[in-house]
Amino acid sequence: MSQRLTPAELIADGAGPHDRIEQRFAVAFDYPVLFTRDLFAIDNHVLPWAIGRREPNRRHRVLVVIDDGVAAGHPNLPARISAFATAHASVLDPCGAPMIVPGGERAKHDGDLVETLQRRMFDAHLDRQGFVIAIGGGAVLDVVGYAAATVHRGVRLVRVPSTVLAQNDAGIGVKNGVNAFGVKNFLGTFAPPWAVIDDFDLLRSLAVRDRTAGIAEAVKVAAIRDREFFTWLTAHVSALATGDDAAIEVMVRRCAALHLRHIATSGDPFETGSARPLDFGHWAAHKLEALTGGELRHGEAVAIGIAIDTGYSVATGQLPMSEGARVVALLRGLGLPLWHPTLGERDAHGRLRVLDGLAEFREHLGGELTVTLLGDIGRGVEVHAIEEAVVDAVVAGLAPAGAGA
Repeated sequence: MSQRLTPAELIADGAGPHDRIEQRFAVAFDYPVLFTRDLFAIDNHVLPWAIGRREPNRRHRVLVVIDDGVAAGHPNLPARISAFATAHASVLDPCGAPMIVPGGERAKHDGDLVETLQRRMFDAHLDRQGFVIAIGGGAVLDVVGYAAATVHRGVRLVRVPSTVLAQNDAGIGVKNGVNAFGVKNFLGTFAPPWAVIDDFDLLRSLAVRDRTAGIAEAVKVAAIRDREFFTWLTAHVSALATGDDAAIEVMVRRCAALHLRHIATSGDPFETGSARPLDFGHWAAHKLEALTGGELRHGEAVAIGIAIDTGYSVATGQLPMSEGARVVALLRGLGLPLWHPTLGERDAHGRLRVLDGLAEFREHLGGELTVTLLGDIGRGVEVHAIEEAVVDAVVAGLAPAGAGA
């Protein structure tokens, strides 16, 4: 009788099925992230170049989708896009008028929106060489990207992020997704865009709250990746908090560069492992977004999550208290929240409800729990266990006087 080996033993001794063919191939992805102003000015050639850069002598079918928040802030945008397409008709062949869709988390919770977008692409006869141009915040880019990735197994997508958060983080990566079954981004794809275009003029119509919320992602990536950038953020905190154009542009460019470098060099751009270093602060953030029903902006929830994980890093002796204080001071200086009443909510057993985010965070990636904490400003460290009692104490420390946790 042959000995039965466990899978681990089979791998360890180099054994395994002998009648097999090993398949291995690599696919190179590339896309430009472009920076401009007034993207749809007739004499701005950034978009025609982005779409036609590989096939310059071809006219390309394009469907434009606009976040309703962007449409409200820029009421002439659909007409300007139509005029722009006419002026650049040698490159752009529009599929009718731009489509306006709900913005924010409404889009990601709308179970019918993906099918509506897919139907519009079907009716427009878009093929795999056709383009969808998505103009909006991170949520709309996620939903439109998901729909585009599932039509013909992938229609070309050009993202035009309209918020600080989307321009420096959410809109420049390779992920798309929608919420389902009460879980954030439960459905989604990894699909690199054809191009990303950051139009700084789109940021001018943002409310102060939305502009500030997006800066949380810059604090996140600086805290775990770039001490020099963190120092720059601290030195320019007042300019950033008041929306100074020059400071915001520098911040967006640097933050985008750091995110792109991570995607290109981490060795795991499609997150096949258990680690997600750029989600520092996000295990709590995602849960807080769900618990507040979207009342907290994503960036605001991330700021609270950063405060929790920074406090945890200090409490467990991984980060000096003085450095943790610098992180918290930067968040406060930017006007970002460090508390929401939901953070102190407990279940019937007296356990903080936000702690459920740990299990959901692990399940989203699979494998063991992996959370990024701070070993120093500019250096993230990964841990595989979080002590709930320590989190409880950190949350209590964030609570305003009389709030309780």
